[in-house]
Amino acid sequence: QTPLKKTNALIAQMGITFLNAYVPSALCCPSRASILTGKYPHNHHVVNNTLEGNCSSKLWQKIQEPYTFPALLKSMCGYQTFFAGKYLNEYGAEDAGGVGHVPPGWSFWYALEKNSKYYNYTLSVNGKARRHGENYSVDYLTDVLANMSLDFLEYKSNFEPFFMMISTPAPHSPWTAAPQYANSFQNVSAPRNSNFNIHGKNKHWLIRQAKTPMTNSSIQFLDDAYRKRWQTLLSVDDLIEKLVKKLELNGDLDNTYIFYTSDNGYHTGQFSLPIDKRQLYEFDIKVPLLVRGPGIKPNQTNKMLVANIDLGPTILDIAGYDLNKTQMDGMSLLPLLRGDKNVTWRSDFLVEYQGEGYNGSDPTCPGLGPGVTHCFPDCVCEDSYNNTYACVRTLSTSWDLQYCEFDDREVFVEVYNLTADPHQINNIAKTIDQEILEKMNYRLMMLQSCSGATCRTPGVFDPGYRFDPRLMFSNHGVRARRFSAQTLQGI
Repeated sequence: QTPLKKTNALIAQMGITFLNAYVPSALCCPSRASILTGKYPHNHHVVNNTLEGNCSSKLWQKIQEPYTFPALLKSMCGYQTFFAGKYLNEYGAEDAGGVGHVPPGWSFWYALEKNSKYYNYTLSVNGKARRHGENYSVDYLTDVLANMSLDFLEYKSNFEPFFMMISTPAPHSPWTAAPQYANSFQNVSAPRNSNFNIHGKNKHWLIRQAKTPMTNSSIQFLDDAYRKRWQTLLSVDDLIEKLVKKLELNGDLDNTYIFYTSDNGYHTGQFSLPIDKRQLYEFDIKVPLLVRGPGIKPNQTNKMLVANIDLGPTILDIAGYDLNKTQMDGMSLLPLLRGDKNVTWRSDFLVEYQGEGYNGSDPTCPGLGPGVTHCFPDCVCEDSYNNTYACVRTLSTSWDLQYCEFDDREVFVEVYNLTADPHQINNIAKTIDQEILEKMNYRLMMLQSCSGATCRTPGVFDPGYRFDPRLMFSNHGVRARRFSAQTLQGI
């Protein structure tokens, strides 16, 4: 069962499915910024969903927006560009120019003010505010985005190439389904994998604090959320069908690449965390990536390690732009899409996240002290200041491994061998070979300070990897921590 039957038939079965696609940061704003810039968070400096965390801030607008891949497509490659939907969580904030700000690079701009909604929202229509109410037939956001997209395809110029980015908030909360889908999937509940509703032993304290077993009300809530998310995706499935049909009608389908992906994963009950994202595990960092288009054979799967920082370079490469002129950290997927033989590809990438927390204690959970946030009624908190970590995620012929370090007082380390333990239940940091730990620690420091081409150097398990033990720091405090508030203000 899947809510995306048409998407599967029209994109996956007509093209390629990437089985190992990831986001470097499992949270909306940093992840979307990575898609737009082709950069890791430590290079685009968007660290969380707040203006202070650089989400759609004046600084982001000045330093990063002019160099996003749509800006290059429009100015350097002559593309007409179209955006519709959720841009960045703080887009439209008064302190950052309001909805009058239209980022460079977009010929047509229909952006949602602030974060995900389905009704009663404001759109920036090329810089002018347009209010929407709660009448399904004219206001349901997923359908509004579909209609605007179809209009663009109807009236666009046929003399210039085009790029569209349609960014539906669905399946984001508040999970409001279209009325015709509100009773779908009544028998669906969240997956009960082996890491569902168990205690996260040997994990970071934030995971260990989750109550196990979960309360019945928490389980009911997460099952309900899972079902509602699926319901909202039925409208996304309709949108994709309408778009593909329109492209076909226009005669554009055979020479158009279509990418389908998400900005983060989501957990529902794993390690007894009810619902959220922003953790380092597969369920939060792994996303779908389906692509169809010219030169892509149907019904393929690809196991290479790909990340959302690769989308910008790929699209620029398709447009014929010289990627050496960019500062992007990602790699073009075009050789993989075409099925080129003997492609040299990465064996690892960086995951990084800066925890969000409030200065005060959470009133519902005073026992947990200050610095926690996103707490549930039964005092399970999904984030904290020191939920700040960086990981190397490695996938090579010999290893399927994740190595993570927390930026907290204990410099907590988590290591998982996903070949033996795909659900990441056993932290093997204390038992894994010391030499591997040292190499991974060194590789993590390299990646945390990388930029552009240095982000694409050989990983620990590549034949070309060089390791100099003399470069190891015994003192963890020296490491290239990119994420303090001071560095942000100093940019």
